[in-house]
Amino acid sequence: MNLPLGCHAVDTHTGRLGIVMGHEGPYVQLRPHGGGLEWDARPEAVRPATPAERLSAATAHADARGRGEAPLT
Repeated sequence: MNLPLGCHAVDTHTGRLGIVMGHEGPYVQLRPHGGGLEWDARPEAVRPATPAERLSAATAHADARGRGEAPLT
């Protein structure tokens, strides 16, 4: 599946949610919500994130910022 840049997606191999940053060779490059190191995922293992998954990621990031565990964005 060729997801557009900037969309939220789930890597079903790891269960991690990320934002599509690019397509490099055979991989989709994802970055965690709120920033961090990108990782490569196989396209067949990537699916669009549901609205509930997006909300959960945003809430987790906001909570981490409130605890001082994530930088303010």
